[in-house]
Amino acid sequence: MKKTLLLLSTTALLLMACKQTTPSEGALMSATEAQEIKAVGAPETQAITNPPMLPPPVGDREAKKVVVHLEATEIEGELADGVTYKFWTFNDTVPGTFIRLRVGDEVELHLKNASNSVMPHNIDLHAVNGPGGGAEATNVAPGKTAIFKFKALQPGLFVYHCAMAPVPMHIANGMYGLVLVEPAGGLPKVDREYYIMQSEFYTTGKTDEQGLQEFDQDKGLDENPTYVVFNGKKNALMGPNALQAKVGETVRLFVGNAGPNLVSSFHVIGEIFDRVYMEGGSKINENVQTTVIGAGGAAIVEFKVEVPGEYVLVDHSIFRAFNKGAIGKLVVTGDENPAIFHKVQ
Repeated sequence: MKKTLLLLSTTALLLMACKQTTPSEGALMSATEAQEIKAVGAPETQAITNPPMLPPPVGDREAKKVVVHLEATEIEGELADGVTYKFWTFNDTVPGTFIRLRVGDEVELHLKNASNSVMPHNIDLHAVNGPGGGAEATNVAPGKTAIFKFKALQPGLFVYHCAMAPVPMHIANGMYGLVLVEPAGGLPKVDREYYIMQSEFYTTGKTDEQGLQEFDQDKGLDENPTYVVFNGKKNALMGPNALQAKVGETVRLFVGNAGPNLVSSFHVIGEIFDRVYMEGGSKINENVQTTVIGAGGAAIVEFKVEVPGEYVLVDHSIFRAFNKGAIGKLVVTGDENPAIFHKVQ
């Protein structure tokens, strides 16, 4: 589950904005060197934000101590119009709070399990180098809190999730999120950033069957989801909740796939990704139509919007999008651009 990313220096990141970078080019910092980065300055408590929003970029700050607070909760919420589900969450949202760090940060993570929870919970962060990604250190009973510390050694976009047995059930019920470790100097500036996470839900009822639905273990074993959604709900990024941008702006999407079973084929209809940080790592591909994101994986995609209109975000395994919910919209406003796109009557 661990990534084998190489730590970028600021110079390497700027080069990669134009070309793919390989270890042989000699501009990368090793994880061993990253261990020597010392955290400085006063501790920072990570801001809690709700998806699709996320904390601001780290910029060019030095490494520091960062305190992250997460609470495992079991709450009833809306899975689709007229359909409710007993979600297991981090900080009451699906996906959980976006965690944003910098290489070299010393992180103190507090995981509280709500007193009214029925189940014990924990957290496995794919950004952690250590047993269970932190899971072994954070097994926490209802009403209790566990704390562990780790150092962010390698840059990239990583999944986190509950890894308490039975692991598939905890993930299928909504316990996951993303943690970004930015390289020294930060990521290149863009105009808009959004947080999107695909996942599956396995319910006893059929898709859109009304009322409270329960988890269906057999459907999970058969890898036959009732719903495949973005951000924990069918059509979560549609209508008034659609993402927003203006003509000429650059957009960066942090896209994760919690699974627990399916591979995502992430695509924005009417756009081409200028850059894709492949598998959420340091290598950049350019001019990409659709990027594949494995279960438990992530990717960063960037593009500039040139023409106003509605752009549809989908898992291009297309029945999932139009029938099971893995669909959203990016609404772009601004002046028409007939030199690029023009409807001829």
